Parts: sequence; structure tokens; C-alpha cells
Amino acid sequence: MPEAAGFQAYFFDLDGTIFLGDRLLPGVRETLARLREQGKEMMFLSNTTTRTRTECLDKLRGLGLEASLDEVVTAAYMAAVYLSERSPAANVLAIGEHALCAELDERHVRRTTDPAEATHVLVGMDRRFDYGKIHLAMTAMRNGALLIAANPDPYCPLDGDAVPDTWSMVKAIEAASEGTVQTVIGKPSAYYANKVLQWGNWRRGHCLMVGDRYETDMLLGIENGIPTALVLTGVTSASDLERYPDEPDYAIGSLDELLALQPRRYNG
Repeated sequence: MPEAAGFQAYFFDLDGTIFLGDRLLPGVRETLARLREQGKEMMFLSNTTTRTRTECLDKLRGLGLEASLDEVVTAAYMAAVYLSERSPAANVLAIGEHALCAELDERHVRRTTDPAEATHVLVGMDRRFDYGKIHLAMTAMRNGALLIAANPDPYCPLDGDAVPDTWSMVKAIEAASEGTVQTVIGKPSAYYANKVLQWGNWRRGHCLMVGDRYETDMLLGIENGIPTALVLTGVTSASDLERYPDEPDYAIGSLDELLALQPRRYNG
């Protein structure tokens, strides 16, 4: 296992790791700048479906961070990639916000609002989710459409709050349709991990996944052979780790600890 400063590429979650709401988290600017100076490669890997990649990039730059569009991946974008590659003839009923639809359109994935025409129901976080949308999704599934979750996040952390996320909508649709989700695209899926590694031509052991949520960020690494660093600025706390069978390789209080010569490993 390399020391934290010895990896070739660093994968950073966004919400809870880089920022919380509109607040840049401690140590982020300095740590990323040092990694850039050292010639390290990086990706920003988010499970968001409410911001496009371009909007994520604008937010990073607005917080004073250097980034480029090809360094940003979202669950919405990855879902669009998945459908364009695996089901090019798909006709997708999208339950989500503008970002989900925009990424589908960017990848030329056909969309429909008619449940009788849908081959897939793609669900992302939707702050206007309602009875009518459950009915549309349920009807599409009863007509044979496959249910796809853009990410498995039950809620999204905010600064001092949390809001329901994609998985809450997915479970409502499953209950109404008496069906089950067929595919989950976002972190920690193997599809998400493999596409990112493929795009960067990186070897798994030469990358470090840094994030604040065990069930998505840490499991992306643990289940896909990528070393992991839990940053304790978001969802998962040090005490939470006692509930899980596999610990992350590192646990750090904030991102400014990442490049310490001997990163602190969580020992229970």
C-alpha cells in the first residue's frame, strides 16, 4: 500500500468531501493545489443527479479550485453513458431534474414522457417528486420497462441538514409497481469504477478514492480494488466504522491530512 502522497491518481467525492453546501471544507484548496504541483492526476466523482458536469465544474471554479470538465463525473452523466452504450435503442422515462435530462440529451439517449413507450425508467433525485411521477413510473414498469437507479443514496447531506435523495424515490416506485430495480449506476457500482479507470488508463492500486460516505465512496474502492481514504467531514463518522466489516485504508479528519508522510489509519 503506497503512502497517501504516493498514488498516481486521486478520486474525490464532492458533497461532504470538497464542499458542504456552498462552503469549501478545511484543507481542500491547499491539498488540491499541492497535488497539482506534484503532477498528480485527479477526478471528481459525484453521485449527484441534480447538477450537470458543467454545473459541478462551475461550482468548483466558483470556490476557487482548478478543474477541467474531463475531470468531473456525475451519476447522471454515468447513467447516460451506460444507456448509450448498453441500450442504444432505449426510450427512457426519466424521473429526475434538469441535470438528468440534460445529460441524457447530451449523449443522444432518447427520452419519452409516455409510459407506454418507455423501455427504461431512470430515477434520480427529484425535489418535485410526487404521486403523478410514481404513477408514470409504475405504469411504465407494468408495461415492461426496466427500473434503473442513477445512484443508491438515500439522502444528501447539506450544511446542517439533509434531504431525501434518489433511493427514496426508487423505493417508492418499487413499492407501487411491485417491481425491483434492475441496475444501479452510481458509486459504488463496478460499472462506475471501471469506466473511470478506463478513461484515465489507471491501474486500480495506483489510485486513491477519497470520500465521506462509506456506503458509496468507500465501497467503490473496497469492492473494486481501489485503496480508500475516508474523510470525516460528511456523512460517515469514525464511530460508524464499527458497524462495517471492512475498514477504509485510511481515515482522516479533514483533507489537509491527506498528504501527511504517514497518514492516520483508522484502528477502531
